[in-house]
Amino acid sequence: MIPQTQPLVPKQAWQIALSNAINDPETLLSQLGLKDKLEAIDGEILKQFPLRVPQTYANKMRYGDVNDPLLRQVFPLSDEGKIDTDFVSDPVGDKLAITSPGLLQKYHGRALLLTTGACAIHCRYCFRRHFPYGDSNPLASQWQQTMTTLKQDTSIKEIILSGGDPLSLSDTKLEGLITELGTISHIKRLRIHSRLPVVLPGRVTQSLLETLMNSRFQIVMVIHANHANELVDDVIPALKALTDINVQLLNQSVLLKDINDTVVDLINLSERLSELNVMPYYLHLLDPVQGAGHFDVAESIGISLIQQVRKQLSGYLVPRLVREQQGQASKTIIC
Repeated sequence: MIPQTQPLVPKQAWQIALSNAINDPETLLSQLGLKDKLEAIDGEILKQFPLRVPQTYANKMRYGDVNDPLLRQVFPLSDEGKIDTDFVSDPVGDKLAITSPGLLQKYHGRALLLTTGACAIHCRYCFRRHFPYGDSNPLASQWQQTMTTLKQDTSIKEIILSGGDPLSLSDTKLEGLITELGTISHIKRLRIHSRLPVVLPGRVTQSLLETLMNSRFQIVMVIHANHANELVDDVIPALKALTDINVQLLNQSVLLKDINDTVVDLINLSERLSELNVMPYYLHLLDPVQGAGHFDVAESIGISLIQQVRKQLSGYLVPRLVREQQGQASKTIIC
């Protein structure tokens, strides 16, 4: 007998765009007129953490500008090969926080679920660029073990979907995950950390919106934009669609050298977020992950920047400057 198979579900437009993401440095440079002006790192580093950029994000980069703030976030430079003894593979202690497959518990009342290792974009400063996702996939055969852990710990009031990027999952998988989590009565809030509404706005589909609307959870989505130039064009209706269904939108950024480490850049970002009904939430000092040292901005500079921004913006538009430190009961607020 031929085994029955499930009917194939046609790929949505965002999934096709994701599969067609740029993964060749030369292709990206050629599109931007930079083929003779910038050279990508080669060798093992690029094999382990390859270039990945959706075309929608590449379209927002300035033609002919080697210092474009979006390009610099994703282009693999030779600086990644420099070894810095203060930078490590697990800078925030994720491995030590695993309590069940894919489940991290660092802070009281919250648990973080690593839903997937997939991302729509590979940010070169990513603090999980070395994380062994293959060993920590809760959506595979060990899912019930993770669910049992969540059911037994009644102190957990909030689940954080992270990754990778949880919106890399299909609508069907995401709906099933949220529905099953919804059977755990002591969980009240669902927080989704995602860069996709910014880098691949087409991911905000009608079926995703319906899944979020139909959930019993209070839903918070933390997007990730580092520069005002990211928040244009098709990002605008995507974020509006989320706020229209009462998803609370927060933004977290990373303070990055030569990308957003000026008062003007930070003010422009906060102002743009406000226009789009997104609350500036955290500005992270760089997590010291090996390969990202060239993005680091000194803490003293970060403090000075926030102090200057605070003089020019209303308090609710000033993100908290924070650092994540292994073993602490919460993020460490610097300023």
